[in-house]
Amino acid sequence: MSYLYKTLKRKSFRLLPFVLSLIFALVLGCYSSAQMAKSTEILWDTYGIPHIYGKDTQSAFQAFGWAQMQSHGNLLLRLYGQARGRAAEYWGEKYLESDRWVQTMGVPERARSWYKEQNPTFRNYLDAFAAGINAYAQEHREKLDDEVELVLPVKAEDVLAHLHRVLHFTFVVNPQQVAGVAKKESKAGSNGWAIAPSRSASGKAMLLANPHLPWSDLFMWYEAQVTAPGIDAYGAALVGIPVLAIAFNDNLGWTHTVNTFDGWDTYALQLVDKGYRFDGKVRPFETTTLSLKVKQKDGTLRTEPLVIKRSIHGPVVTEKDGQAIALRVVGLDRPGVLEQWWDMARSQNLKQFETALQRLQLPMFTVMYADKDGHIMHLFNGQVPVRQQGDFKYWQGIIPGDTSKTLWTKIHAYQDLPRIVDPKSGWLQNANDPPWTTTFPTTIKPDNYPPYMAPRFMDFRAQRSARMLDEDEKISLNEMIEYKHSTRMEFADRILDDLIPSARKSGNELAIRAANVLETWDKQANAESRGAVLFALWAQEMDFDTAFSQPWTEDSPRTTPDGFANPQSAVTALEAAAVKVEKAYGQLDVPWGEVFRLKHENVDLPANGGDGDLGIFRVLNFAPSEKGHFLPVAGDSYVAAIEFSQPVKAMALTSYGNSSQPGSPHTVDQLPLFARKELRPVWRSQDEITAHLEERKVF
Repeated sequence: MSYLYKTLKRKSFRLLPFVLSLIFALVLGCYSSAQMAKSTEILWDTYGIPHIYGKDTQSAFQAFGWAQMQSHGNLLLRLYGQARGRAAEYWGEKYLESDRWVQTMGVPERARSWYKEQNPTFRNYLDAFAAGINAYAQEHREKLDDEVELVLPVKAEDVLAHLHRVLHFTFVVNPQQVAGVAKKESKAGSNGWAIAPSRSASGKAMLLANPHLPWSDLFMWYEAQVTAPGIDAYGAALVGIPVLAIAFNDNLGWTHTVNTFDGWDTYALQLVDKGYRFDGKVRPFETTTLSLKVKQKDGTLRTEPLVIKRSIHGPVVTEKDGQAIALRVVGLDRPGVLEQWWDMARSQNLKQFETALQRLQLPMFTVMYADKDGHIMHLFNGQVPVRQQGDFKYWQGIIPGDTSKTLWTKIHAYQDLPRIVDPKSGWLQNANDPPWTTTFPTTIKPDNYPPYMAPRFMDFRAQRSARMLDEDEKISLNEMIEYKHSTRMEFADRILDDLIPSARKSGNELAIRAANVLETWDKQANAESRGAVLFALWAQEMDFDTAFSQPWTEDSPRTTPDGFANPQSAVTALEAAAVKVEKAYGQLDVPWGEVFRLKHENVDLPANGGDGDLGIFRVLNFAPSEKGHFLPVAGDSYVAAIEFSQPVKAMALTSYGNSSQPGSPHTVDQLPLFARKELRPVWRSQDEITAHLEERKVF
């Protein structure tokens, strides 16, 4: 400024007042209404979405803590209690295994060290979030279940412990995977699209965010808007997380999908003399003994010892027959993911956004990005270990732990990760498939990466995803929303031309009737679709690994697998499915929505959508209920469809509502929209929010 002043003084002193006033006006123009605000407030709209306006960033974090308690207080405190590894102490025996897992993985201890390692300014923000939680609890204790009040007061360390448990010890690896010792695919999934201006009907980039996670527990999304100096972001966070994990602002947005990422390994250790063999020597275990408390039915506490052994690889998770299995997980030394997410939401362009991404604090998840400048990006994000040998399949098994040759100690740098910006196709997709199939013609070549980076496959849902994008040269926002709700089964399109003739050829009366139903079926899983129940039940009888005469190939990634290896076996499975359907529902062509229901509290509606393994883009996973019905337990959970026009156009839905607190009107209010395949308009301006205002909280 001093240089500018001297220059202007030399040129013409008369210009100085005008220029300085212009600069002052420009500076003032950079401030949002939140920056000029004298108070902090939460504006709750009629769907229970909190719109937070913070007078400063710390106040915004505190208000976000308050908001999450108002909407999910019981759930949030229960999750924090589990993250402490003290849930059995609070609520009894059923949480003992959870506590063992959390304590063995070192979650509470590491959260305390992570807290100390935070940037001091951001640490204050975490303290403020915890303060907001405690302030709500103090003022509205009567709205919380008595049994969760034991967790209060909450500290910022609890927030970090919860984050750590969710990211590293649920998403990266979970106890069920370790108990099975082999790495099994999780049902947690997502869809993500980024569409460039060249393929957009409006000439503006578009983004589709569509995670589908379990509809309960630590997987629940919380929709919110956070506005404070330097930020005005809208999106969703998992309950208990103090920043938005999927978000957009006026200039850019991103979503995450669960990627084909391997960030953990189990190592077999040879036990010798109370230690284990490593590089020809015997090393001792690091041993710690903890005392877990378990609440009994009479209210007393029982003490349960927990002996934790750690090798150079990590904690020992099983030990028997002279062998131990140790677990190694990425990212335990990277405590900055919350600040990275926060800075991603504050970014205004691709360069700023990637600067935040390059910190690699987030252990996994694909990043799908779009912005107002027309850029789109797909990043296979993850803390991928640098391994000396083996392909992806090799690292899915138990690894020899007696040599340093298999012990990874570093992760790949950002520039090593599969990434594409602005492909010629004009579109990017991910439906939990590896990065190689994000667009066509393919742009990320697997041979250019280590063979352990990601597997090679493209399942039916990803093929359906690519088909919808590729077949529409100009996609409007409304069309993107329509495609998002597509229940068409790519698997049915692929295989019915083989199944129906085979069934008729068999001559079996039941098989022929089943073939007739499938021939007239619309190949969708809409509420009124007749034949979908029969087809889905038949598909459950099939082994997708061995069923096809033409397995999936990289040469034909979107038209394989195809054909039957054993047509008679497929017909036999169809007959078995037909018997079950007719017995349970009295007809082979029972409508999908009569069997699959959206039922919660006083709402009971016919469902649409189904298992992604069938090639359905609108994913909904069900569990059996009474009277032959099935109810949703996972699938489409949060959806946002965004067009980066000026102003931004956005539609969204949180399927199960934005609250889980008893008595809230927002536990089921979005379910009818879900049943109708509709999204709600996103209200972001104060005028829009005020026009749909349900409640105002001023701090």
